Amino acid sequence: MREKQLTPPAIVRELDKYIIGQDDAKRAVAIALRNRWRRQKLSAKMRDEVAPKNIIMIGPTGVGKTEISRRLAQLAQAPFLKIEASKYTEVGYVGRDVESMVRDLMNMAVHTIQGEMIQRVRKKARRLAEERLLDILLPPLPKALPSAEQEEGEEDLRIERARKTREKLRKKLNNKELEDRLIEIKATERLTPMIEIFSSAGTEQMGMNFQDLLGDMLPKRTKERKVPLKEARQIITEQEAQKLIDKDKVIEDATHRTENSGIIFVDEIDKVVGGGIDKIDVSREGVQRDLLPIVEGTTVATRYGPIKTDHILFIAAGAFHSASPSDLIPEMQGRFPIRVELDRLTQNDFERILTEPKNALIKQYQALIETEGINLIFKDSSIKEIALLAFLVNERTEDIGARRLYTIMEKLLEDISFKAANIRKKSFTITAKYVQERLKNIVESEDLSRYIL
Repeated sequence: MREKQLTPPAIVRELDKYIIGQDDAKRAVAIALRNRWRRQKLSAKMRDEVAPKNIIMIGPTGVGKTEISRRLAQLAQAPFLKIEASKYTEVGYVGRDVESMVRDLMNMAVHTIQGEMIQRVRKKARRLAEERLLDILLPPLPKALPSAEQEEGEEDLRIERARKTREKLRKKLNNKELEDRLIEIKATERLTPMIEIFSSAGTEQMGMNFQDLLGDMLPKRTKERKVPLKEARQIITEQEAQKLIDKDKVIEDATHRTENSGIIFVDEIDKVVGGGIDKIDVSREGVQRDLLPIVEGTTVATRYGPIKTDHILFIAAGAFHSASPSDLIPEMQGRFPIRVELDRLTQNDFERILTEPKNALIKQYQALIETEGINLIFKDSSIKEIALLAFLVNERTEDIGARRLYTIMEKLLEDISFKAANIRKKSFTITAKYVQERLKNIVESEDLSRYIL
């Protein structure tokens, strides 16, 4: 979908294809995404003044916080990074520093854009690879030495004969007749020395890549490999594609996309709230203070150059069971002006999750079992029963949202999945009675449901 067509209602409709309910959260992220498009239309002076309105999502696990953010990024073709706040520590302690998230985002953007550019030149790369393969199969003719006795037409005849042979080989290549023939190809490898760095924060904090730094100084070795032509075609095509793309353009586009379209999803933000029972400033309030300049807008050194975080969109999320958003440090609260509460999933939500989304769980299991030649049919009553059991188990034990459906479906279809290769029946129907027989005893026993489901 083009950026211009990404209006908030259109974004919500796209998100509805994968996520059930949570209308408030969908509206909030849709507006945030549209505002990024609007910002690009402003004058340069005004554009710099408009900061992204970061979002904090509050709700139990498994209700769609991560999925909404991930699908939003896919829709906008924006670099997306999901990180957990709890894995970072305050500067000066062993562990990852918060700036590494920006480096990771930039790395993903470079990788994505490089892939996009390779796709654009792949057709030309295939043609060049074909010529290289023909050169390997039929080396170019050496120039004939001038001879007084040699007639003028002999050289032309020799060239024409070679051209016809080359065209015959080209036809065989296109018809895949030579796929298993072993050929020798040359691959260049760089002799990289082992470099061990002793640092409490790791090499990522140094903001440089030693292999890039020493790249031209390291010796290169050409290694000959004997591979089937089919594999050689892929290797040579990749080599030609890499030659065709402009590395500087990749970094330039990746930098622009990261700074203006990047999305960082900070999960478990409630785990770094200080003032709880287990107060550990190293991985709690200290992390918030380190996160603050990143969210407010700073410049982070990466291996590809400096990256400004002023216009990266941050979406934070947490269950906030033992804390509340107001327990975040005041400065952090101010950087997340949009707060959205996500609803707990109802029995009706579970029914819809099982059947409606494009990637619905029942569709996934039907496709998996179909590979064994079995048509798996779910009666409406069985879907209602599965949804009811998922809802009841979430009520009685830990509420893990839609993730409960994964464990229930896996337990329900365990026998069928195990015996599928030997089942002679071409069709298998899941009824409400079958669901009850397989799961009711487990659900009724709180101990069993806690440990099995």
